[in-house]
Amino acid sequence: MFKFITEKPLWVNMLVGLGIIFVIVIVFFGSLDWLTGYGKYEKVPSIVGQNILAAQKILEDNGFEVAIQDSIYIDTVAKQAVIRQTPEADAMVKQGRTIYLTVNRVVPPQVEMPNLAGFSIKSAEMYLQSLGLKLGYVTYKPDIARNAVLEQLLNDAPVKPGAKIPIGSVISFVLGSGVGVGETDVPDLIGQTLNEARTFLSTISVNIGSVIAVGAIKDSGAAYIIKQSPDLFSETMSPTGGKLPNKIRQGQMMDLYISETPPIKDTSKITPITQ
Repeated sequence: MFKFITEKPLWVNMLVGLGIIFVIVIVFFGSLDWLTGYGKYEKVPSIVGQNILAAQKILEDNGFEVAIQDSIYIDTVAKQAVIRQTPEADAMVKQGRTIYLTVNRVVPPQVEMPNLAGFSIKSAEMYLQSLGLKLGYVTYKPDIARNAVLEQLLNDAPVKPGAKIPIGSVISFVLGSGVGVGETDVPDLIGQTLNEARTFLSTISVNIGSVIAVGAIKDSGAAYIIKQSPDLFSETMSPTGGKLPNKIRQGQMMDLYISETPPIKDTSKITPITQ
């Protein structure tokens, strides 16, 4: 088998070997474009907004590979829709290139509801945005803390701090409107239970301030009010000699003293006042 080679002079064999190597090199470089796809570029189609399955089919039909690079959540975008693609649409790339996709999540992640009571509306809104939550409607009720958050609501129901809620949830606020302009006589709460007084004061938009217990109390809600501040009457005397009633505005507070023993009312202090 090797006689043909061994019978030839060495220089002939060397020339033949060089010729074979030359042919191999020519064939290799001649087919390099075919092997690497040189010069064969495809325009990347735009698949942002498409469902991931539809986007994958479009890309594969155009000769591209597909890989999901990341998933995030945007509540204004359809679930499993493509949010971002790399390379971007209309880029010219080689066939077979991998297109990386970012997809919208099906289930939104959850965050803990913060305690925003006492925050200004501006600060509360910025806090919500930092957590991916949205500001809903804003309502007001009389309270000395003007434009401060009094209550935080989710679906019209109070939401407690620390509760797990989905990103994108809409949070509404009840804010203080400041002290009301309407005045009324200070109500007589002596002898009422704390629960009764709380219910009554809410109807006239007056808040309870400090609650001071006099003696041992088992159930504060059922305890009796024995003293209040402000009092019913001022020290100023009317022209006719009677004491003038004190006034209170919406949003102001009353301090209440409570005891388990009901008070004995001094009816002599509750006389008609003429101005």
